[in-house]
Amino acid sequence: MRKLALSDEILLNIDKPARYIGGEVNSVMKDPEKVKTRFAMCFPDVYEIGMSHLGIQILYDMFNSWEDTWCERVYSPWVDLDKIMREKGIPLFSLESQDPIRAFDFLGITIQYEMCYTNILQILDLSGISIQAAQRGRDEPIVIGGGPCTYNPEPIADFFDLFYIGEGETVYRQLLDLYKEWKPSGASRREFLLQAARIPGMYVPAFYDVTYKEDGTIASFEPNEEGVPSKIIKQIQMDLTNTYYPSKPVVPFMKITQDRVTLEIQRGCIRGCRFCQAGQLYRPVRERDVEMLKQKAIEMLESTGQEEISLSSLSSSDYSQLEELVNFLMETCRERMVNISLPSLRIDAFSLDIMSKVQDVKKSSLTFAPEAGSQRLRDVINKGLTEEVILKGAAMAFKGGWTRVKLYFMLGLPTETEEDIRGIAELSNKIAAVFFETVPKEERVGQVQIVASTSFFIPKPFTPFQWAPMCTGEEFLAKAQLTKRAVREQLNQKRIKYNYHESDVSVLEGVFARGDRRLCKVIQKAYEKGCIYDSWGEFFHNDIWMETFAECGVDVGFYTTRKRELEEIFPWDFLDCGVSKEFLKREWLRAQEGVVTPNCKQQCQGCGAAQFGGGICYEKRNAQGQIEDGAAETLREYEEAMQGQKGGVQG
Repeated sequence: MRKLALSDEILLNIDKPARYIGGEVNSVMKDPEKVKTRFAMCFPDVYEIGMSHLGIQILYDMFNSWEDTWCERVYSPWVDLDKIMREKGIPLFSLESQDPIRAFDFLGITIQYEMCYTNILQILDLSGISIQAAQRGRDEPIVIGGGPCTYNPEPIADFFDLFYIGEGETVYRQLLDLYKEWKPSGASRREFLLQAARIPGMYVPAFYDVTYKEDGTIASFEPNEEGVPSKIIKQIQMDLTNTYYPSKPVVPFMKITQDRVTLEIQRGCIRGCRFCQAGQLYRPVRERDVEMLKQKAIEMLESTGQEEISLSSLSSSDYSQLEELVNFLMETCRERMVNISLPSLRIDAFSLDIMSKVQDVKKSSLTFAPEAGSQRLRDVINKGLTEEVILKGAAMAFKGGWTRVKLYFMLGLPTETEEDIRGIAELSNKIAAVFFETVPKEERVGQVQIVASTSFFIPKPFTPFQWAPMCTGEEFLAKAQLTKRAVREQLNQKRIKYNYHESDVSVLEGVFARGDRRLCKVIQKAYEKGCIYDSWGEFFHNDIWMETFAECGVDVGFYTTRKRELEEIFPWDFLDCGVSKEFLKREWLRAQEGVVTPNCKQQCQGCGAAQFGGGICYEKRNAQGQIEDGAAETLREYEEAMQGQKGGVQG
């Protein structure tokens, strides 16, 4: 029987002890004496959040499929246990073996959002691992970061030995084989990292130097070692069908945030919304084969006993085999009494037809994301959604029996005016009015409710809006108050509920999103002052953060409200996510003109993602650049077809 790292006394005196005991159904146990590499996979947030993350599920399955590797899980201890561990000197441990993290070969941390940065330091601190990578000895784990925030890793560069840029299915095997050779060799930690830095997609911050101009912007960013690439290209798994995907995901003992089976149907998005980082990072669009998805769905439902399955994608409506997959799942799920969840659907007849099928008994709320209240601003952000389409979709939804509609908007978008802000309230009112116009009084089951929520716009790296100034916290709040007043002025205001996010957290996230290495000292000092779980409102201390910025001589406005010139060198410019900076510049200029760019299925825009040799960039197109049904065609063939009409297309 396993010996738990925590005593019964401690477990009985903390909140939700199931977070820490491991032993869940489908968790993987191995003999540590029979493996060469031990890998601790960490999500730096509480168990309920981390266990919901699909990326870790995929990598956990992949690592543990290798006989020489044992991958175990670790999450941030909640604040009650954090205090006890510090008081009693209990080191942070993995869930599977309950062994201390410091005894592992690797500590892999997925970084999904900027507000977890102090939790990363908590993980290192409680594990007894040196917080500064430069101070780590040969006997300490290699600390590696992955996930979307590594597309600007500079604010946390001091804390990591290396970063894996891109999708995890490609070169981890190569990295672990390199480690197996290095471990018994007696060579230095630096020697291992030097060899690792030559593996595609690996970024070792120690091997790069940055210099600054007098105005604080970057003057240069260069390698300081021979053989280290000056540009790091993201790793991407082009074949999503013949690759790792869990058949037996770990089943938690307690309710987690997304307590369901997750079926990832595709990666990437054709839409090109200018504020959206994921839409750029995960290009090109790649689909999983529908037969593979059917098989995985059955395997995961049978191995977990879950009562819900969710189809995961940035834009589920764009999956070419969605109808076939949903029809199959409806039959399968009906037999098993399993619910189907379909996030990320568009407001159109096809999507609503599918939704009505899966929610034929109980009509839950529908979620639409217009993002902006006016047509002008929706064109600026390239949302590709007209008011006519929104209202028509709402009418179809109300006719179909839905009465609750959630609407998501952003405040503080580039070029935003008071009229655009009032448009949020006016559009919400029009949607409520559609209900009364569409559904006869005698057919109404309950009253319509429109829930309008606004978040604050944060410019992210590798988006056309990476050059955009951000609002101050005070400006954000003023915009939210204006929205609130505008809602109260509407005829159907009793049917509209309005929510908005905290502005202080958004400002800090904005600093981290476009920050550089000078923020490392701020993050470490704020952590030392007690900042932790910053994404949780009850633990966020804006006063401590602002005090720390002042003590470190770092200007918040430099990273948020400052106007950026087109030619400025950004902290992330040494990374290549597949989308060129020239393309992003074009989109930034088109945004300011309010010009809409067609989506990838309508016309190739030459973003750069074709360099990966697959996906939508290679689908068959006609002479106008529009995608036709049929077999794949190379980009070169497409370019040849376009010669003489547009002078060729650069992928």
